[in-house]
Amino acid sequence: MKIAIMGAMPEEVAPILEKVGSYKTVEYAQNRYYEANYRGVELVIAYSKIGKVFSTLTATTMIEHFGATKLLFSGVAGAISSTLKVGDLIVATKLSQHDLDITAFGHPFGYVPEGAVFVEADKDMIEMSKDVAASMGKKVQEGIIATGDQFVANEERKNWIGSTFGADALEMEGGSVAVVCSALNVPFFILRAISDAADMDASFSFDEFLETSAKESAEFVMKMVDKVVDKNI
Repeated sequence: MKIAIMGAMPEEVAPILEKVGSYKTVEYAQNRYYEANYRGVELVIAYSKIGKVFSTLTATTMIEHFGATKLLFSGVAGAISSTLKVGDLIVATKLSQHDLDITAFGHPFGYVPEGAVFVEADKDMIEMSKDVAASMGKKVQEGIIATGDQFVANEERKNWIGSTFGADALEMEGGSVAVVCSALNVPFFILRAISDAADMDASFSFDEFLETSAKESAEFVMKMVDKVVDKNI
């Protein structure tokens, strides 16, 4: 078993590397990959870079070049659901691509022939995440995450994504990583911390939030790795 751990931003990878301790850096395909041994299991860790193309490249490289057999991905997302507040955690049950549009040919938004509107995340790891959340005293919401190559700041567009896909949150990498993992038969788990929501305080600092959430996400992801290793699934 070899586990891939992705962070959507460099700041999210740094605390994971701190927890791992010793690692080897490999430069490949214009990115840095970190290989480590943790509890007898091989890890490959990387920053995905922003957007669907780069995250697809990173996930594919981790699986095809480095041989990862499971993938865990943490990052931040914007809330669509009113039940999500800044700092909350959401685990993706399934993901879609909200900017994929060939509706002119009679297909639904997010669909291409031989594809699917939604890709489902691994149910076993979702179940494990409930135990991890409980051990950390955290509440984690399950939901649908929509992905697109745009930072959505427009409220009308955000509401459209929510109603069209039933999405609870949106970001820029998860849906494409889900497609890669599904195509290559690699179980995956995606965790997001909510960085912007309708109830945002005017004094909110994204940099401060990122530092805090990155450490929390790193702890969560490493506890997930522990669960996977213990269960050997």
